[in-house]
Amino acid sequence: MNHLSRPKLSVLVALVSGVALLTATGCAAWRVGQAAELARRSEPWQQFPSGAALRMLVVGDSTAVGTGATAADRSLAGLLGRSHPRLLIENRAKDGANWADVARQLEGSERFDIVLVQAGGNDVIRLTDTDTLRSIVQRTVDLARDRADTVLLMPAGNVGNAPFFYPPLSWLMTHRSRQLQSIVADAAARSGAIHVKLFHERESDPFVIDKSLNASDGLHPSDSGYRAWLEELTKQAALSERLKPAQGQ
Repeated sequence: MNHLSRPKLSVLVALVSGVALLTATGCAAWRVGQAAELARRSEPWQQFPSGAALRMLVVGDSTAVGTGATAADRSLAGLLGRSHPRLLIENRAKDGANWADVARQLEGSERFDIVLVQAGGNDVIRLTDTDTLRSIVQRTVDLARDRADTVLLMPAGNVGNAPFFYPPLSWLMTHRSRQLQSIVADAAARSGAIHVKLFHERESDPFVIDKSLNASDGLHPSDSGYRAWLEELTKQAALSERLKPAQGQ
């Protein structure tokens, strides 16, 4: 049997996924509108208390902005800020950002105690070449380490499980999500960053088991979804201890 060359295979995958995407969005055009509306209403949570005990920089995509939450203070950054009033949070995240955009968000020389990176979903969906993605993720993590000693990497989970997608596109999104997790895990291991794992297979994914964790667009977390992510971040990164100085006055 003849094997497709890598360039031809990439073109075929892109073509198949493109057709599937058109089919999927055609079947659920209202979800596209919902996603656009949620992004339009989203606003990144920031807080700059005087005499801050700790400083956190948040960078990333719409999940770092908090798209899908009913208010900014119910996003992940907002939840962290509300429970840690002495935590300075500078949020540079943008809707639609990919890992290359995140690298640009990290430009500058200002130091922070913690950098939280939430990104990857757009690279999964847009079929960013894996070699390119591997290179830019490593560069981004290195830039983050220049900003803080503690770097938390929280990439998108299993995008294929999002209600927004239907087979066969959902299968491709799951495959791509696995690749993303592997790339981020490798970069974290090389750089001493903390990889917060949100990926689950369908049968064990909280966002599949409990539909209320999904926002109305079927793509972003809801208020409950961001609370679930906070629980994972807190547990996997020992965040309560790290942020303890910023809890109260």
